Amino acid sequence: MFDLSGKFALVTGGSRGIGAATALSLAAQGAHVAVGYLRGEEAAAEVVSKIEIAGGSAEKIKIDAGEFAGTEKVVAELAKKFGQLDILVVSAGIALDGLTLRLSEDDLDKTILINLKGAIAAAKAATKVMMKKRVGRIIFISSVVGETGNAGQLAYSASKAGLLGVTKTLAREFATRNITVNAVTPGYIATDMTAALNDNQQKAMLSGVPLNRAGTPDEIGATISFLASDEAAYITGQAIRVNGGMYM
Repeated sequence: MFDLSGKFALVTGGSRGIGAATALSLAAQGAHVAVGYLRGEEAAAEVVSKIEIAGGSAEKIKIDAGEFAGTEKVVAELAKKFGQLDILVVSAGIALDGLTLRLSEDDLDKTILINLKGAIAAAKAATKVMMKKRVGRIIFISSVVGETGNAGQLAYSASKAGLLGVTKTLAREFATRNITVNAVTPGYIATDMTAALNDNQQKAMLSGVPLNRAGTPDEIGATISFLASDEAAYITGQAIRVNGGMYM
């Protein structure tokens, strides 16, 4: 598909769902991939094993998106170890859903800390390395609800909308260093998170998708591999919608 040979990529939240599919896709194109995880070490090891069995190169790395300084440190140490960091994909995130009147301050703080501040910390550390090489790719996983909003997801929607602002700002700041920064906004994707929805909730979601099906993590991973490639060198500051027509 796209040649990423010789590239080093870090995927936070890479042990499952969209993050795992992205790690597999990047590795399939030739990148060496660091699969970031927090609690899912076994799942991360399984992703690494799949990559290696397929002939790719990968390793797992523990990274806590809820620790700003800790995230910066891990990213910096990884880049120092390999002498480069060409691709950063920020997939780590949580969703603590509930109606606004029942939203606790703790849940709000935790969501913003992991989904938004953690993403900024990783990007901050990555850009320091990418600036020296004058090239790099940063891709954030946002969400369709960051563009549309959604009842019962105030904290999640706010954090994912915030990522779009981060994307545009970083894209402007680092364009002269040949660092592109983009976001992908998935719609209804078949992951563990959406599998937890009941039948009525899933039917309601599908009713708003013109293609009348859920997307797959692999489809998101393929989009990210494109954005990480040389072929996407003139795309920056964009939110790429992969949502089956859910939001146009």
